[in-house]
Amino acid sequence: MTTDTTTKDTPVTTTPGNPVLEARGVTMRFGGLTAVRGVDLTVNSGEIVGLIGPNGAGKTTFFNCLTGLYVPTEGEVRYQGQVLPPKSFKVTAAGVARTFQNIRLFANMTVLENVLVGRHTRTKEGFWSAVLRGPGFHRAEAASKARAMELLEFVGLAHKAEHLSRNLPYGEQRKLEIARALASEPGLLLLDEPTAGMNPQETRATEELVFAIRDMGIAVLVIEHDMRFIFNLCDRVAVLVQGEKLIEGDSATVQGDERVVAAYLGEPFEGAPGDEEVAEVESAEAAHEQADAAPAEAEPVDAAPADAAPTDAAPTDAPTETPADTPAEATTDAAPGKENDR
Repeated sequence: MTTDTTTKDTPVTTTPGNPVLEARGVTMRFGGLTAVRGVDLTVNSGEIVGLIGPNGAGKTTFFNCLTGLYVPTEGEVRYQGQVLPPKSFKVTAAGVARTFQNIRLFANMTVLENVLVGRHTRTKEGFWSAVLRGPGFHRAEAASKARAMELLEFVGLAHKAEHLSRNLPYGEQRKLEIARALASEPGLLLLDEPTAGMNPQETRATEELVFAIRDMGIAVLVIEHDMRFIFNLCDRVAVLVQGEKLIEGDSATVQGDERVVAAYLGEPFEGAPGDEEVAEVESAEAAHEQADAAPAEAEPVDAAPADAAPTDAAPTDAPTETPADTPAEATTDAAPGKENDR
């Protein structure tokens, strides 16, 4: 058995301007419904690319296809010329990291421990090394901790390394999720609505953080609804409408396209699907997401069955809030009022 305890700290490097991510003809169907249809997208090294579109446009579904959470029905996704495997942990190991629309932190772990979780793809300990905890194991552990602290310093959370992640303000939880993604030393970072629920000051800080990540040599693909943020940030912007790429170009080109304006105002344009078709796609995506998440995620202890009918005979002393001892390892939800855009 191996006793290798090497820690790979060096991120994957690319020649500036070369394609990092290439998605070709990506299509995702749920039964007979098509959520993403024939989308092509390229992200080059040293580049920040935005992905925008109305609610239900298929942006998060497309992200899930890129990161191995979904296996595309058609098309392929390549990272640095290699087809990505249809497993999320293998995609991360290849050099693609992401954050989620709904924050997913380990609530009962410290800030430092959350970042150390992200180091697992770059740290390799053999069985006997882990059992015996020899000098090699401790060297690897110390190297991972040092790198995690560097990343916390980078996002401005080093002073809260020993705090529980659940006690962080919302904006700092977003930063922590980015730090955890960076811990896997990616060549490409995918951010799913990183400023959702933030005030203008927090949004500006996030913008500066993304620029700093780009300056580290990491390409960035970002979904966002804040148009001022996305157009200030991105070199190129692609627009999805009902699962299809409508247009791609610089900020001025996208903002001046009448079809983009119509899509955001809810005005129909030639070839646009009707409301019923859009609703069916959204429902199918939600069902697929729940089916995948059901075995892995804890449900609130006071949740009623989904098909339970309301009744007037419910006891007046029935609990109305989640008990305080609900398992804290359940994933952290997004900001109040934030809809789950698929």
